[in-house]
Amino acid sequence: MSPAPPLNAIERFRRAADALRGHGRLGLAVSGGPDSLALLLLAAAAFPGEVEAATVDHGLRPASGEEAAFVADLCRRLGVPHEILRAEVDRGRASLQRAAREARYRALGDWLAERAIGTLATAHHADDQAETLVMRLIRGAGIGGLASIRAKRVLPAAGSEAIVVRPLLDWRRAELRAIVDAADIRPVDDPSNADPRYDRARVRAQLARSRWLEPVGLARSASALAEADDALDWTAQRLEEERVVAGQDQLVLRPGGIPPELKRRLLLRLLARIRPEAAPRGDETSRLMATLEAGGTATLAGVKCIGGETWRFEREPGRQG
Repeated sequence: MSPAPPLNAIERFRRAADALRGHGRLGLAVSGGPDSLALLLLAAAAFPGEVEAATVDHGLRPASGEEAAFVADLCRRLGVPHEILRAEVDRGRASLQRAAREARYRALGDWLAERAIGTLATAHHADDQAETLVMRLIRGAGIGGLASIRAKRVLPAAGSEAIVVRPLLDWRRAELRAIVDAADIRPVDDPSNADPRYDRARVRAQLARSRWLEPVGLARSASALAEADDALDWTAQRLEEERVVAGQDQLVLRPGGIPPELKRRLLLRLLARIRPEAAPRGDETSRLMATLEAGGTATLAGVKCIGGETWRFEREPGRQG
């Protein structure tokens, strides 16, 4: 069996994980890369007998089956139950990485439900957080997007009630790699991590070359933005309670005096109340707000929206379900 991580690293991980996880067993998403292998080694040492692992095989690379088998063998040596999950990826999507991510979380959600595990840990770390923040800054994201990778959130898979936790968000990539190297384990090398066709790989290369862009500072900023995003959501919820009246087959909002960002959040909340599957893009939401501010009428995501001194929202006529 591979050497366990240093005691101080195990304790550091245990404190972070305990602050995020609930009761019961902890599921681990382990790809075989250095970050997820460090997660596996730390979790197995911190919570012996309480963790299970899964590796998602997307079948996108010829070596993916061998890599999944490598993780399975390592888990067997560590005494961690492990399962290989097959995921069907829609290769026709414009973003293959996004399609793979969605398929991965669907597979993991099904596995968690089958194993009755309520919490999944992933190996996202400070460098990942910094890369995500920079990518979203470039794309002009708002506060919600700039909050980047959350330490804790609901699993992004339809129908799942599991929670995803990221106990390694204050660890650097090099720290995690050192844990794997010390265990004399050779991790999987995914060539897409350095493929300049992908945005993240390009940003990663730029951050690595920069002497003044500090990933830990960027990660702290993302954490502060996450707190601000939560505060705005908290405020929007209370404004909804104060300013929204449910009438017959419609919702009515009094928008006067509400700052634009909070109005935008209220708008999204009301669209979702009428059509829970509504997920408009940011530009669509901005255009709808401008129409309502001007007193106009528009339909978005199956919801008819009528502006003026009050904003009214109702299901689009003829739309069922």
